Amino acid sequence: MPQPPSLADFWTGCRARLPELPEALPEAWAFGATPGHADELLDLVLAGIKTGTASSLWDYDASGEALPQEGEFSIILDGAGAPRAVIQTTRIDIVPFDQVDAEHAHAEGEGDRTLAQWREVHERYWRAYSENPRGYEPDMPVVCERFRLLYPA
Repeated sequence: MPQPPSLADFWTGCRARLPELPEALPEAWAFGATPGHADELLDLVLAGIKTGTASSLWDYDASGEALPQEGEFSIILDGAGAPRAVIQTTRIDIVPFDQVDAEHAHAEGEGDRTLAQWREVHERYWRAYSENPRGYEPDMPVVCERFRLLYPA
């Protein structure tokens, strides 16, 4: 079985196809909290279904990671940690959990794409996987990110 490309090699290949990409290697990360979830969500991105994601602002505070910014690029990893896609953040909104709207829930592309299903899944996720001791609250701040898939196109 061939080895996946290193992040640097992957980025070099992406830049050969999309010369407008910056030279600097962007952050690489996977969706979800498990390898299986990362693969499922990546498949939705690659199919053009998933164009949004949500994160807990409290988790950013706990981890010290920088918030995503409009215009930034990210390398998306599969469940095994191999680089598979490049996205560009197009919009960031920070809203209380109970004010995330149906449009954002639909953009996340999961399940039946309804707001009710989004709330159920994300409450369960943050109760199980949050990086901060507060976990989940109905009014917790949520970072709603929209993005576009650049590679593979």
